[in-house]
Amino acid sequence: MRKSVLVSILCVSVMMLWVGNALAFHDGGVAYCGGCHTMHNSQNGAPIAPNGPYNNLLKMATPSDVCLSCHTQSSSTSQSGRAVLSLDPLNPNYEMGGGDFVFLTEDNIYDGHGSTVMPGNHSGHNVIAPSKNLAVEPDMASAPGSGGAYLSSWLGCTGCHDPHGNEFFRLLNTTGPIQDGLFQFTAPAPDAIGVALGSGAQPESQTNHTAYNGGMSAWCGNCHGDFHNASNENFHPSGEAINGLAGIYNEYNGTGDQTGGLPATAYLPAVPFEDPSMTVSSTAGPSGDSEVSCITCHRSHATSGPDAGRWDFLVTVLEEDGVASGSYAIPNPYQAQTAEQRSLCNKCHNKDEGDELNP
Repeated sequence: MRKSVLVSILCVSVMMLWVGNALAFHDGGVAYCGGCHTMHNSQNGAPIAPNGPYNNLLKMATPSDVCLSCHTQSSSTSQSGRAVLSLDPLNPNYEMGGGDFVFLTEDNIYDGHGSTVMPGNHSGHNVIAPSKNLAVEPDMASAPGSGGAYLSSWLGCTGCHDPHGNEFFRLLNTTGPIQDGLFQFTAPAPDAIGVALGSGAQPESQTNHTAYNGGMSAWCGNCHGDFHNASNENFHPSGEAINGLAGIYNEYNGTGDQTGGLPATAYLPAVPFEDPSMTVSSTAGPSGDSEVSCITCHRSHATSGPDAGRWDFLVTVLEEDGVASGSYAIPNPYQAQTAEQRSLCNKCHNKDEGDELNP
């Protein structure tokens, strides 16, 4: 069940010129200054921001409020590749790779065994945007794995993206100071190619997906560095070659067809990997040199599974997702083979041998 939250749509008339086309707004990197900032907070005798201007002369209370004034789904019937915040957590915008911040508004996303409530703040990155009812992470004072260095009270869209534009994938921040010097990145922006956004955008699929070419795990480690300590055996390897697991990935085609996959068509957008040769339409599975990455198991914004999981890590079979909680069920990519699909961890590890015989 979702919270009774009406995600508000900003209707300030002066902003309507740029709400209609976020892609054009960012074309060429730096957007026009007046789209986000106001010099005097006055236009035609009326204030642009009734309670502002705010810090850095923003038109809204936080940078994320400004970003999400464009990158929110505009209506219940619209589908937009640029929307990263849907209106309804039970009917989200189609997936484009990063996930959806709307799941932060859920009252419960827990579908594992036992009777437990897990509120939506556990679904991903808690960006702070009061106009969208998105608040500071209530349970953790700092980013996990940062050793307290990156505070939850700083988290916003600009923690990852450069609002003033750069040459990197999705305007991701690179080495150097971010957020006006609040924090320092030591790893550069990753190499990746994004799918088309805007009016011609298509949902994520096997032939239309982000191409992760390299560097994502190191980049995530800017804030979550402890998760990438090679000497710590309590964390899954990340940013490392898949090696022999590539063969398992390539032949695994779901619980109901565990050895029927072919290397040429083995790629699964729900379980991506990093490879320099990857393109947005690649269908081939990994080689031994391809790398497992943070994005293999997680999305960058939020999902209806715990910890921004690309699938729910706490359920036995994927059809259990959303049942106990009433939350959105992450689509099962192998639904056509069997309703008793096991965890997608099996795409690389395949520990469900024999389960196709006893669903």
